[in-house]
Amino acid sequence: MREIIFDTETTGFDPRSGDRLVEIGCVELIDRRETGVTFHAYFNPERDMPAAAEAVHGLSIQFLSDKPLFATRVDELLEFLGDAPLVAHNAAFDFGFVNAELARAGRGALDMARMCCTVQMARKLHPGAKHSLDALCTRYGIDRSHRVKHGALLDAELLAHLYIEMTGGRQIGLGLAASTASATAPVTAAPAASRGPDRPYREPRPHKASAAELARHAEFVAGLNQPLWLDTV
Repeated sequence: MREIIFDTETTGFDPRSGDRLVEIGCVELIDRRETGVTFHAYFNPERDMPAAAEAVHGLSIQFLSDKPLFATRVDELLEFLGDAPLVAHNAAFDFGFVNAELARAGRGALDMARMCCTVQMARKLHPGAKHSLDALCTRYGIDRSHRVKHGALLDAELLAHLYIEMTGGRQIGLGLAASTASATAPVTAAPAASRGPDRPYREPRPHKASAAELARHAEFVAGLNQPLWLDTV
């Protein structure tokens, strides 16, 4: 199953008030494993960058001024996304900005049915706890020491690790095919040659107690002081 983990950086909180998308980072998962395939782009927002937003992600208008417009790379982005489910942290926010940019570019909106929100997942798994990306990475032991500021691709990579852990960890499915094959394969004795010339062959011992062993066991049981099984009689 192919899934896309993605994150965005913007000029603010609301695309309806003129805020724009300035960065997107996407990470591909196949069967809940990272493939190493990513999509990353910066965009010229065609407007100023509020100081509060720049303080979060560090992207200045000077840096973004020579970057392409969203419409220039929209086809690449849509091709990368394909029809895969889209996973984001506070996904409604990211979907809102991407869909606003798609509308500006004359493209159809992403279907909200494709949306998977890790904040909503975290609220169900850990009610009452903090659900920020930083807090959840700490909870699941995901190293984020290299995260000085928000960055779309870096945050998408962290979220990919988090999503894998929140949905069962990396051990799900590992080795099942081999285990099944081993369980169904016939068991055969090793050939005599594999035992080595210096190791004499011994007949396997029957797994049945001898008369002497049964007598010793009966004697041992008779000497027990208030055995537990008598409490049920």
